[in-house]
Amino acid sequence: MQHVGPLGEPIVHDHFEAFIHRQDQAVGIGTAVGARSWFVFDLDPAPHRGAGRRPDRTTSARLDYKQERAYARSIGRTFGRLARFAPENDPIRFVSDGRKAYRFAHDRHPEGKRFTLEIHKNPKRGPKGTPRTPEAVARDVAMFPADQLHQMFRHTCADHKRETIAFGRRLESVVGRSFLMAVWKNFIKGRSERRPDRRTPAMVLGLVTERWRWEQTLRQRLFSDRECVPARWLTLYRRAWTKNSPRHTARHAF
Repeated sequence: MQHVGPLGEPIVHDHFEAFIHRQDQAVGIGTAVGARSWFVFDLDPAPHRGAGRRPDRTTSARLDYKQERAYARSIGRTFGRLARFAPENDPIRFVSDGRKAYRFAHDRHPEGKRFTLEIHKNPKRGPKGTPRTPEAVARDVAMFPADQLHQMFRHTCADHKRETIAFGRRLESVVGRSFLMAVWKNFIKGRSERRPDRRTPAMVLGLVTERWRWEQTLRQRLFSDRECVPARWLTLYRRAWTKNSPRHTARHAF
């Protein structure tokens, strides 16, 4: 990320929904993906109360407010990390769906002026197999880079499948696997199997000249105190996001 220059493409952002240990403990993982390169620029969690169907759970305005506030904080952190990639005299076009928290965070964040928000609301869809409306087609085209990444999450990680009994037990572990997926998608996997272009997103941005292998990706250890790592990413790396949980005390060899 230190070698990423000023962004010359829009950013497509959406939260991927997952669970932590059980369905009433949910987390939305904010994914910021380049619209043309499909490079994953940022990941950020938004833990909130899940929407599982239980007879003892009722929907209230207070719970909805808490959930939207978690999303607003998450996208606010993303704004802060992406702002340094904004060109001097040209704001970044930020494409997202119609979640209210996104507009709320954009209007109140100190770096909000560096972004131009483009909203594509999720339209109502008919039964499976029915033709898509023009609004649904426009939304799917605009949000495709983020939707593609979310589909990879669903089909690759067992704890993210639609019908599963496998759940991540800790927020740091769930988000950590998402970062691993982002590294694989950015540097190792070709952009598309259906197209003749087998370049990786990092190659499209000019960060590397060839596709990496896992041996090349893991050949050198990077120490957190020697790199410019955002504060919240360090919190995830040190397993300190979840309150009242055992601290990560592993010692590294020097």
